[in-house]
Amino acid sequence: MSAASTAESADFRGPLDITRAATVVLDAESTVIGWSPAASELLGYGPSDALGRPLTTFLSVRPAGGTLPAEASGAAGPGPGPPSLVGNEIHVARTRDGRELLVATATCPLPGAAGASGPGTPDRILVAAEVEALLHWESRIALLQGLATQSPVGLAIYDTDLRLSWSNTAYEREMGQPLAAFRGKRAEELYGAGSFVTPGYPHTLAGVMRQVLDTGEPVLDLHFRGQPPSDPGRDHLWSCAYYRLEDAHGHALGVCEDAFDITDRYRVQERLTLLVEAGRRIGTVLDVATTAEEIADVAVPDFAATVRVDVTRAAVTGETAAVGSPADMTLLRVAERSAPGSGTPDPGLPASGPTETGRTDPGRPGASPTVTDSPDPGRPDTGPTGSGPTGSGPTGSGPTATARGPAGPGGTNSPGGPGGPRQPYPPVDYPPGSPQNRSLSSGGLVLDEGTLVVPLRTGGGILGLVTFDRGEGSDTSGRTPGPDRATTFDNGEVALADELAARAAVCIDNARRYTRERTASLALQRQLLPHHLPPQSAVETAYRYLPADDVTGVGGDWFDVIPLSGTRVGLVVGDVVGHGLQAAATMGRLRTSVRAFAQLDMAPDELLTRLDDLVGQPAEDRSDACGGAVETYDVTTGATCLYAVYDPVSRRCVMARAGHLPPAIVGPGGEVSFPDLPAGPPLGLGGLPFESMEIDLPVGSLLALFTDGLVEARDHDIGRGLDTLGQVLGDRSASLEELCDRAVSELVPGGTSADDTALLLVRTRALGADRVADWDLTAEPVSVGRARELATGQLEAWGLEELVFATQLVVSELVTNAVRYAGGPLGLRLIRDRTLVCEVADTGHTSPHLRHSAADDEGGRGLFIVAQLVQRWGTRYTPTGKTIWTEQALPPAEAG
Repeated sequence: MSAASTAESADFRGPLDITRAATVVLDAESTVIGWSPAASELLGYGPSDALGRPLTTFLSVRPAGGTLPAEASGAAGPGPGPPSLVGNEIHVARTRDGRELLVATATCPLPGAAGASGPGTPDRILVAAEVEALLHWESRIALLQGLATQSPVGLAIYDTDLRLSWSNTAYEREMGQPLAAFRGKRAEELYGAGSFVTPGYPHTLAGVMRQVLDTGEPVLDLHFRGQPPSDPGRDHLWSCAYYRLEDAHGHALGVCEDAFDITDRYRVQERLTLLVEAGRRIGTVLDVATTAEEIADVAVPDFAATVRVDVTRAAVTGETAAVGSPADMTLLRVAERSAPGSGTPDPGLPASGPTETGRTDPGRPGASPTVTDSPDPGRPDTGPTGSGPTGSGPTGSGPTATARGPAGPGGTNSPGGPGGPRQPYPPVDYPPGSPQNRSLSSGGLVLDEGTLVVPLRTGGGILGLVTFDRGEGSDTSGRTPGPDRATTFDNGEVALADELAARAAVCIDNARRYTRERTASLALQRQLLPHHLPPQSAVETAYRYLPADDVTGVGGDWFDVIPLSGTRVGLVVGDVVGHGLQAAATMGRLRTSVRAFAQLDMAPDELLTRLDDLVGQPAEDRSDACGGAVETYDVTTGATCLYAVYDPVSRRCVMARAGHLPPAIVGPGGEVSFPDLPAGPPLGLGGLPFESMEIDLPVGSLLALFTDGLVEARDHDIGRGLDTLGQVLGDRSASLEELCDRAVSELVPGGTSADDTALLLVRTRALGADRVADWDLTAEPVSVGRARELATGQLEAWGLEELVFATQLVVSELVTNAVRYAGGPLGLRLIRDRTLVCEVADTGHTSPHLRHSAADDEGGRGLFIVAQLVQRWGTRYTPTGKTIWTEQALPPAEAG
């Protein structure tokens, strides 16, 4: 409905109201001397056309045909027109364009006009409106009258002080007395013991109506439970709607309440609703404890006052041996729910006495106790977490939770991820003769007055017990149950309890199986991803990893920080197609391959080329290690990767990508950019070469490597995600850990997304000039002695005299090999970092090989001796030749 039609329908002024009708001022001779804008709109004549002309020019008693239309010529009542229009004169109006309109008119003489009649003197006012509009208005008035006297829906109006000012006949019948007897009373005085049971809204009538008055937002279908004055002692349920009443200027006049009694319909649907809720809420996650809590939440308070769920120890831990066998029937109290005030003795925990419910808000009966938040799933070293909810049950549900921890009854039970035990659950031991013991012995249901025990059966074994208790107590609103409230279970309710337990047993068994598999998956995931990033002199790092597969907790995204020769560092982030265990295994293969290639000091473009060749191998070749089994879906092909190498000496970064998003670079001044890095094809597709790009990174620059799961979501595209990421990273005052937290909270709210998410933040550093020394040498034998002298002098300047002898041997051998087998010029560089790095560069492209010389060989032992003196050594190729490098451990005092 448009705004104009809405305003028109809300206007209850009659069509002949002078403020909206076509108004004409006449003198004693029926000459028009006044003409309103509404008259111009109705007939099409302007004031200049109408003034001074006789009224008969515009209105006639009979139409051109001589008879009135049938709808205006009813026989009832004197004069023309239907009965509802009696008292109004019906005329035919002629419009300017020649049309004829059937209009109703009314005339009002002006006071004092009788003594001053004459041409041009106002004598009376005539108002006119179309008959159709008048009939429409009459029907609306009839509707209001019907709502007030005949409608079965109770209607009441409360003023701004929430005092009742008017009600219809149905509301009076509900109250059992006339309006005059309760007018002016507040809602609490009429239904003081009632409350709303619809979650998400205030529980009291005053709270709901005050909310509607304050916000102006109407509410519909709120369920109110209470006892009407006409039927005391029996709860009724109403479906209520509330909306604010306003005057023509938008000022609030009060609140209108529409209430319809749905008690009978509600009672018929209660059991069906409980089954539907059980199917919707039981088994939402693969977690034994959560499933146990869900069945308790579903059953309390609508089905039972107290529910206790006991599960075997083997089912909780995920073990498969002896599940359900008599050899292992140790029961643990996993979940317990009770309605307020309905505590009953617990035979399984005799020391605890009556059940203790969790602490609730005294102003809100039935509020759930606070549940400890689970750890941030994205923080380092926490490992992937599942999707277990932080609290069970709907918002504002009636029952309260009794969580038992190591401290005994009443402790808070913090939920962990599915598959991992939460806090230890107390063991229960039922005495002989108790309903629970009899159920365990017989394997069937046991009904003992108000207690019903149902075993959790699956696969021929018993996983635990569910105890439903309807002991004496109050309901969710704190009232003693009425005579219609059952305290025992009938046959239909026993069958319903058996169905609830059967559904819970299947879910618990699935969760038990999943727990075992997920434990293995998490062990694999933790082995494939870095446990922690070791400190680097070249960079400061922080990271977050969030798997999209919250069921298994593993995913296909990965990242790594790889120490390279010459204090350089390799940075890598990648994304495997798909999620879950298969993607995680593929990720592990790719990560291992990247580390192996990186240790060979390959340039980024060459490393991606080798990785692409590895991924592009035929599936038949890769399946040999699996006994010839060929994967029906290859998640390796199409994987993306970004590899970068940062050198803290030159402060330059070389990077290349294979179908991956480019990194974000934040300069020391906070400016954010995404470099136009050449985009190679995803791994395994082939066809195009990979290209590297070299970028200068000033000290303190921030480099962000991430996967598309961070910046792309269903509700926004990558462009918007990149803009948000840039805004977060632009804060130079925040630490890397704070930036990681902000990026995850802004881009992955709730810690879960449709795709795996990996974020690696790197802040660059530089090695000072006092820690690096390099010299140029000629390719002559004399350079060997010169190199020894230079190295010795530098080590003495650094206070590393202990390393002089070994370094002299290393420098002598490397420079001698360069002079003998390669060409000049030569380069010698020493770097004092966490180790002592010695590098000799030449123009040759052949790499020396370590070999064991025979006893009669005259040479070939130099490189072997070097390998024994240093921690590690290797060859790094450059565009102008190669560099042979070695690393020696610093003395303990210097290393500390």
